[in-house]
Amino acid sequence: MAAESPSSKTFTTCLSPSRSLRRVAEAVLPQLAVLKWDDGDVTNSSRPTIYDVAARAGVSKSLVSLVLREPGTVSERRRRAVLEAIDELGYRPSSAAASLAGTRTRTIGMVVEDFANLWFVDLLQGLREVLKPEGLQVLMGDRQMTMSPGRDAIDAFVSMRVEGLVLALDPPDVLTGLHGIPAVVAGERGRHPRGVAKVANDDRSGARLATRHLIELGHTRIAHVTGEGGAAQVRREAYEATMTEAGLEPVVVGHGNPTNDEAATVATRELLAARRDVTAIFAANDAMGLGCMGALREVGLSVPDDVSIVGYDNSLIAQAAYLDMTTVDDRSLDVGRETARVLLDRIGGATTEASTLLLTPSLIVRSTTRPAAR
Repeated sequence: MAAESPSSKTFTTCLSPSRSLRRVAEAVLPQLAVLKWDDGDVTNSSRPTIYDVAARAGVSKSLVSLVLREPGTVSERRRRAVLEAIDELGYRPSSAAASLAGTRTRTIGMVVEDFANLWFVDLLQGLREVLKPEGLQVLMGDRQMTMSPGRDAIDAFVSMRVEGLVLALDPPDVLTGLHGIPAVVAGERGRHPRGVAKVANDDRSGARLATRHLIELGHTRIAHVTGEGGAAQVRREAYEATMTEAGLEPVVVGHGNPTNDEAATVATRELLAARRDVTAIFAANDAMGLGCMGALREVGLSVPDDVSIVGYDNSLIAQAAYLDMTTVDDRSLDVGRETARVLLDRIGGATTEASTLLLTPSLIVRSTTRPAAR
């Protein structure tokens, strides 16, 4: 192990990655407008859901939504059956009540993959900066929220009659059942549904910045810890291309794994077992970078003296003074602002074009990278 440099930070006694992330999440999540699913939540199982109404009326859930949204488009017989079921069951979610009263919900639904990776905090702030002056609030949900069988977060937001959707996760290839609700994909995704706009940072450019930074520091044995999802795929491809162009061997671990700290810790252990000579790691995101640091600590390697680490996102994790992680700023704040503007245009009917807007990322050099030992 290289001697400790008095001028550099050495991470040898940090909390385990998962405990660290939990503490960050505990501090941040209470400040966010996180959606609690009243409609179908097991903690409130006595409250009737839209599915109960559909079953009572003998129709589909989509037809119930249509009655609530556009009653004039439904036949008198079916509309009466749905409204009678609503009355009998006492089904009155706040969004449906607003719809029946002929008012707008003034709500935007934002769906993220999960709350463990806090890259979305700046995205949410950017959304709010633009949407709040328009009288719109943002509610959040993730894939892990408790749902009724066969439902997902997108479907639940549609049932709430939100006025727009921000999809910060890999959506299905085809978005159906939105009933005209505009949607925008935020961030690079493995799938891009037809007719849906996208706003993201240029992940390919950002991954090249991270890899070139390590190469310019003199590192030649640079590994990449990747995972599932569209953003991770693009970042991996850009890393591999940059390494090949420099005449270096790409070393990738973590294919198909979740993009969280725990998966990165496991992948880094496997990497070190096979390639202990690695002197730098580019992680697909900051949470994964933290996981890499945990695995290095387990075997007595320090950051950056033994192994340099670069993350991606410039999240709260990377910005924390204790970690001070070199990372790529994915401009989530600006992505949030632009996503909100695109969504407002679509809500207002100004455009229905399936545009793509890519913002240029930047490298943020902090304390987890240093020149390779000579």
